[in-house]
Amino acid sequence: MPILLANALLFDMDGVLIDSTPAVARVWTKWATLHGFDPAETVHRAHGRPSLTTVRELLPDADHAAENRLIEQAEIDDTYDVHPLPGVRALLAALPPDRWAIVTSCTRRLAEVRLAAAGLPPPRHFLTSTDVAHGKPHPEPYLKGAAALGFDPATCIVVEDAPAGIQAGRAAGARVLAVRTTASDEKLTEAGATWICDNCADLQFLSADAESMTLQLNL
Repeated sequence: MPILLANALLFDMDGVLIDSTPAVARVWTKWATLHGFDPAETVHRAHGRPSLTTVRELLPDADHAAENRLIEQAEIDDTYDVHPLPGVRALLAALPPDRWAIVTSCTRRLAEVRLAAAGLPPPRHFLTSTDVAHGKPHPEPYLKGAAALGFDPATCIVVEDAPAGIQAGRAAGARVLAVRTTASDEKLTEAGATWICDNCADLQFLSADAESMTLQLNL
């Protein structure tokens, strides 16, 4: 059972803290079908990245902002089965509030709706796709997430489920704990995961001081 030392934890949201996978699949399947794309490939492409990125790739000549607003509203309207993943409530309640942040590819409006639907409190530090110029797998989201907490990314641990997010965390210089909620171990390893576990129930907060936090990873 490895002991992990970190100044802070930077959490992705969907697939790490909350399960929104069915809602995401429903919305993107409907959108892909409408535009004549393969639904399964489109859902896979969209996961872990800003929706605007996927829209730009698949519809290069469209009104990207308008299409993205339609997708965002569809996801905001589809939250009935969004819920916290195992271990999340206990872990977040145990962590010092100034030592963790959410860094998500959702827009701020969608992220706030999904957290409320899952019954999770908004964090003190919250970075969304609305707050960055470059989304995952670019390192900007995790560089800004670490900066918001006042730490060097190299002293932080990113918790991610998507290869694009893992790549973003590693490119920012952080270590990455990957959870097996949406991708295979092979894909997580290829993306650069430092450790792999089932979900946040495997991560236990032990203590914190002015220098770092101590956590135990139960593999």
